[in-house]
Amino acid sequence: MSLSSLVKEIRTCSHCPLPHEPRPVLQVSSKARICIAGQAPGTRVHASGKPFDDPSGDRLRAWLNMDKDTFYNPAKLAIVPMGFCFPGLNDKGGDLPPRRECAEKWRTNLFDLLPNIELMILVGAYAQKWHLGKRAQKTLTETVKSWREYAPEYIVTPHPSWRNNTWLKKNLWFEKDLVPELQNRVSDLIE
Repeated sequence: MSLSSLVKEIRTCSHCPLPHEPRPVLQVSSKARICIAGQAPGTRVHASGKPFDDPSGDRLRAWLNMDKDTFYNPAKLAIVPMGFCFPGLNDKGGDLPPRRECAEKWRTNLFDLLPNIELMILVGAYAQKWHLGKRAQKTLTETVKSWREYAPEYIVTPHPSWRNNTWLKKNLWFEKDLVPELQNRVSDLIE
């Protein structure tokens, strides 16, 4: 199967039971050398259909030192969340976790068609657990603190959501040590 055929199937997927109309969101090209593996679209991204089209995306682009034109160029950067559709909200108004069925149904075949990926940026615990498997630590903080163990193939980050502002304040080493390395690695791969 070709990448374009698979993406067409993904964009019309209605496999998961969702509380709303499915709207799979991803960005891929067989030319991309970097892939961001995130969690799942939030409400704003569900509405726009554009990955990281929200304040989390602004923070992520700052971490990457990347402008919007480069970020939204699929030949430069693939964006493949663990769940392609917004999973809905929990009782407290937060996003539900990505649907497990989505990753199980699509991820392996999709990554088989992305042969040039040299760097996976694993944003959040769901992506880290999927891609790192047993190499992931018990907590997100422990995994991110161990980031050097996964480089250069992977760079692990917390989710750039405002909900993680407290985490970022408690873990100043992240922006001091890891973010500059992330920016250097991204710069080396973006042409």
